[in-house]
Amino acid sequence: MPKKVWLLVIGTFINITGSSLLWPLNTIYMHDHLGQSLSIAGLVLMINAGGTVLGNLVGGYLFDKFGGYKSIMFGILITVASLIGITFWHGWPHYVWFLTIMGFGSGIVIPVMFALVGSVWPEGGRKGFNAIYLAQNLGVAVGPALGGPIAEKSFDYLFVSNLGLYVIFLILAAFSYRRMVPNKEYEKNREKVVNNTSSKANLYSLLILSGGFLLAWIAYSQWSTTLSTHIQQLGISLKEYSLLWTINGLLIIILQPIISPIVQKYEKQIKAQLVFGMTVMMVSFIVIIFASDFKMFAVAMMILTIGEIFVWPAVPTIASILAPKGKDGSYQGIVNSIGAIGRMIGPLFGGMIVDYYSMNILMLILCAMFIISIVPCLLYDSPLKKEMKQYNEAN
Repeated sequence: MPKKVWLLVIGTFINITGSSLLWPLNTIYMHDHLGQSLSIAGLVLMINAGGTVLGNLVGGYLFDKFGGYKSIMFGILITVASLIGITFWHGWPHYVWFLTIMGFGSGIVIPVMFALVGSVWPEGGRKGFNAIYLAQNLGVAVGPALGGPIAEKSFDYLFVSNLGLYVIFLILAAFSYRRMVPNKEYEKNREKVVNNTSSKANLYSLLILSGGFLLAWIAYSQWSTTLSTHIQQLGISLKEYSLLWTINGLLIIILQPIISPIVQKYEKQIKAQLVFGMTVMMVSFIVIIFASDFKMFAVAMMILTIGEIFVWPAVPTIASILAPKGKDGSYQGIVNSIGAIGRMIGPLFGGMIVDYYSMNILMLILCAMFIISIVPCLLYDSPLKKEMKQYNEAN
């Protein structure tokens, strides 16, 4: 990979390691330390995700308008400011305010990173997005592995650690990302997309795909919210819960030599990859219905990980392919905001189902959602096919 991509990968790793120190433990902190119910904790995480949604859209717009460097710096500075606040004031309701600002700041950064890797290394195709995805998951593996033991000593140390990592990310971005500009090949590819189809057809295709992406994220978000508390109630320790996320991140890295050749061989059959991934992820939630100890939850997490390897990198790759010239940031912003909306709806949705019904009912509903999500994965390119057919008939 080019040096610029490596710098983006390193930045992503530091960024996600910092944020993942805290995010799996948010529900536990609010429920056990601040005395809030699961529904209230879910509502707070929904507000946090709402800030991330807005940040994703703003970040995509800023990338198209001002470029990657200014956009990333703006997002990091907002996040650092919020972390300074939460380090000193993390009671109720201050925790809600700073968590929301943090969501907005980090939300700006993520689509810019994806848009940058697509623009500086267009010839890399899915490889660049997969590298960012791997960096994210390595951060997810390291973050909770550190976060659990730190939180058991004191949540105060956790907030300070999070702030320290974001300061490191700020320094890296300030000195390394200033000169990152789009590759000439990237501009040519954007021109080809505009010439072949209208931006409306591309946008409609992206929105259809986003429907399935949304449902998948609503389900996935339960692992860091309702399931985290459920696992604690079964007598599984905080360290073991954190270890589940370490398994997730490490397995993604370990499986790459096996998965990468499969992905490359069936690169043009991206629909099949999406459907396979969604189906495997659904199976993991079926396993959870019967899980009562750490080993079963570990098996469920392994199955979930295999599924997400096929789904998560594919969506930003498709967004980059669909994006017309000058809109790559906006398209990545849309995709990332959809994921954030899933994380916004998921905790409240899951918390309410568990509070009023049961965990098993929630798992069955989530399985049904995965089945529904397969439909947009199969049909997302229908607007493009329709337009190409009309174009061919007219000519």
